[in-house]
Amino acid sequence: MTSPPPLPFRSPLLPMVARRRDEGHRVATPLELLFDLCFVVAVGQAGAELVSAFADERIGPGLLNYAMVFFAVWWAWMNFTWFASAYDNDDVLYRVTTLVQIAGVLVLAAGVRHAFEAEDYLVVWVGYVIMRVALSSQWFRAARSSRGPERRTALRYGCGVLACQAGWAALLFTPAAERPWVFLALAACELSVPYWAERSAMTPWHPHHIAERYGLFTIIVLGESISAATIAVKSAVDEHDALTELLPLAGGGLLIVFSAWWIYFAVPVHAALTTSRRAFLWGYGHYVVLASVAGIGAGIEIAVEDVVDQAPISGLGAAATATVPTAIYLVSVWALHVRRYQVDPRRWRQGVLPVAAGLVLGCTLLTEWAVPAAGVVCAGAVVVGVAADGNRGEERAGGGWGDDEVG
Repeated sequence: MTSPPPLPFRSPLLPMVARRRDEGHRVATPLELLFDLCFVVAVGQAGAELVSAFADERIGPGLLNYAMVFFAVWWAWMNFTWFASAYDNDDVLYRVTTLVQIAGVLVLAAGVRHAFEAEDYLVVWVGYVIMRVALSSQWFRAARSSRGPERRTALRYGCGVLACQAGWAALLFTPAAERPWVFLALAACELSVPYWAERSAMTPWHPHHIAERYGLFTIIVLGESISAATIAVKSAVDEHDALTELLPLAGGGLLIVFSAWWIYFAVPVHAALTTSRRAFLWGYGHYVVLASVAGIGAGIEIAVEDVVDQAPISGLGAAATATVPTAIYLVSVWALHVRRYQVDPRRWRQGVLPVAAGLVLGCTLLTEWAVPAAGVVCAGAVVVGVAADGNRGEERAGGGWGDDEVG
């Protein structure tokens, strides 16, 4: 009987050198998938607290806190994703540092309730510190293994991340009335770091890998929305015996989520990520995409409460919590993906998603039937824009929305 081959030796410390942009078979790693799953825990907490804020009739503060918490989660995820695409060497130290970042987002998730209910951001800030300091150490590792403009870029990233993190401490001591303005200023600083850092040299992120990572995270957030909505429907059925009333809403919610998945992946976008400027704008735009996806799940939960007469807001308001994020999602995906492709001679298809978004907003007037109607509209957008041609994925440049990329 032959003995099994020995396990490959894994060095605890390897040079953190840049990976090739044209590297073949570059896919998401198991560690990146674990990273995504843990980050979605924080996304789920933010969505749940948004629902609670609406239930307590704290709509304005709830939306503000949701925007701020979601930005922290999304920005930390995005920064790690682009760094990993360029420098992931999978040594022991890289793995441990990534796990530290995962621990940081779990700490952040634990503080979401305090942020929403008591305006106390201390735990959220501590979690963010853990994530950002760990990421900064990765950039300094990359700088140590680099030379020339590439080294300068890595140092700028590391220093920029730390400087912004120090600035976020001001949020802890800012009165609630001024907090949105401090948040906007610091968020603008965070968003400017990549542009400043990459003026020296462009980091070698992998276009296909980046597109896949964003797609996977979108799928996981969609799954979280389905999970939250399913739990809400189950609770309503158990407590109020309202299965008949909830079936249309549940069906409409599923149609919205299924259509959201189909629309997002109708166009393979990696070929359009040709420059840092275009890629960063596309990546930044996903704040709206992902926040709206998570908001759809929260909106369906509130719509469920309205059906069983437990929502503290009007039927019109409850319907809007589901239809508005759905419309925002349709427009943002159109702006980031679909409009970059043209169909000739059927250019009218470029208007499918904006028109569908307008119709979804109109569905709000149907109050308790708004979600089923919005689901039908979204499914119709899929049929008109995608399924009529057949979605052949990577085999076509346009996947059903178009065939030729436009600059």
